[in-house]
Amino acid sequence: MPRAQIKDEKMYQALRRDGASKEKAARIANDAARSSRSATGRKGGKAGSYEDRTKDDLYQEARKVGIEGRSKMTKDELVAALRDH
Repeated sequence: MPRAQIKDEKMYQALRRDGASKEKAARIANDAARSSRSATGRKGGKAGSYEDRTKDDLYQEARKVGIEGRSKMTKDELVAALRDH
């Protein structure tokens, strides 16, 4: 059943099957519908590796994206949670 907020339902469903979160799948599918598919995913790459950041930086990023339980996470757990988000 198509949803109004999802612009490319087929891509959204494929991303969900591959394990992407609902938010991430929607963001990628909507971007692909807005621009050319070949350009989607090539915008990033400017940020450094999560491992190169401090735990406080990772905590702030986790806070920004709304990851629950972040205050009790280790640096490695924060990295994993941010990657899975």
